[in-house]
Amino acid sequence: MSNPLSKLIIRQATPEDASAINSVVVRCYGKGYRDDIIRAQILNFPDGHFVAVMGNDVVGYCASIIVHEDKALQTHTWRDITGGGFGSTHNPKGDYLYGYEVCVDPAFRRFRIGDRFYKARKKLCGILNRKGIVFGGRIPSLARKIKAVGNAEEYIKAVQSKTLRDPVLNFHLRQGFEIIGLLPDYIPGDKESMGYAVHLLWKNPDYAAPEAAFNKGGSGRPSDIVRVASVQYQQRRIKSFAEFEQQVTYFVDVCSDYNSDFVLFPEFFSLQLLSVENKPSPPHVAIKSMAKYDEQLHEMFQRLAIRYNINIIAGSHPAEVDNEIRNVARTFLRDGSVYSQEKIHPTPNERYWWNIRGGNKVSVIPTDCGPIGVLICYDSEFPELCRHLTNLGANILFVPFLTDERQSYCRVRYCAQARAVENQMYVVMSGSCGNLPNVNNIDIHYAQSCILTPCDFPFSRDGIAADTTPNVETIAFADLNLQILKSARQNGTVRNLLDRRHDLYEVTWHGE
Repeated sequence: MSNPLSKLIIRQATPEDASAINSVVVRCYGKGYRDDIIRAQILNFPDGHFVAVMGNDVVGYCASIIVHEDKALQTHTWRDITGGGFGSTHNPKGDYLYGYEVCVDPAFRRFRIGDRFYKARKKLCGILNRKGIVFGGRIPSLARKIKAVGNAEEYIKAVQSKTLRDPVLNFHLRQGFEIIGLLPDYIPGDKESMGYAVHLLWKNPDYAAPEAAFNKGGSGRPSDIVRVASVQYQQRRIKSFAEFEQQVTYFVDVCSDYNSDFVLFPEFFSLQLLSVENKPSPPHVAIKSMAKYDEQLHEMFQRLAIRYNINIIAGSHPAEVDNEIRNVARTFLRDGSVYSQEKIHPTPNERYWWNIRGGNKVSVIPTDCGPIGVLICYDSEFPELCRHLTNLGANILFVPFLTDERQSYCRVRYCAQARAVENQMYVVMSGSCGNLPNVNNIDIHYAQSCILTPCDFPFSRDGIAADTTPNVETIAFADLNLQILKSARQNGTVRNLLDRRHDLYEVTWHGE
């Protein structure tokens, strides 16, 4: 610290704090989370995550979710109650605030940052009118002192009677928490605590049972309603990039006029530009030549997103990355931000004919309508990718696709519907229709673009919010209710996310 008298504040954490938070976690424990996991924690429940900031430096982190009483008060593990550390088990309608992380940079522990975090948690608990705060507290002196007391239960009794001192448990008791039990195998890798944690509870003295009625208030479209549009784009011959831009602008303009928050274009729909030159080139040469339009497309879509105040998922386009051709989908947000998602699994034909190589990273995209994910066509057929995005906080998945006949289309469609069901999320698909006879390296298309939902009572009867007539150029619109989605995840007929067996399986990302 250049200024030892810098101001110390506690504020809400933001996704942009992820790297700084992770540095603090590493300094505390010797190892940390991945940055995307920390971003997911914050996105899943922004109000429940705080950082301590000294000057310009993040020096502490506090993470909380809301869980139902039955889950909070029964025996559990850290992995199970936090969804493997992602905070994806957050239940907005739960009864208790659950604390699952507090860490303070060792160099700043004399500033009583822990006290400040617990005060912030208690204040949040009061504002949200929850019954109290629950968590599993480490007992890091247990391994060193176990021989003196015999077992973990006796150790806790000794600390309560002040025969032994455990700095962490003593701190929690001073904060007004009461011991309600012992949690074995809470964090199996915590050797200092021998895997144990103390089950601790603070009761909110100001808790009042909520009234049954509520006031909806507001006017116009509610803030938890997101309007999405899927463009079923017809391939046709064009003579110039300007003509292509004219067609794209038309669809963006229409979707903006209908007050859409998002518009999705198909995979590789920009290959229509092959008809401009139409050279008889080998497929891999033709695709590589398309990369020359990448910068021009980037500028066009970014300008359209800002001008028409709409978030654009611009299908996908071949781009040169690390001296390889990748299939890249870019998302252009209406604030000017741009995010890229490479296709992880090129199809066998993409690899063989076009020499396209797969990317190595899948990330959520933070938007003004919440976190979203993008998986290009074939990637939607790999459930691990979508589950990873769901863990990171995605509520809507956008799937730009390119299929040449109905069987290929059905593979993508059925898998997209499965992703909607198993992850209790919305899925938007967009494909191209029409043919380009006598244009080299691109020919026939089959598409029925659609907007899919989970299959449960609050949603469309058949899990389809909107779809299109096959192989007809058009736009599908739908209003997606994020509040209903969150409610279904907690209280639906089936609760695929809530009922996951974190003690048996998980998706572990080994890439970047």
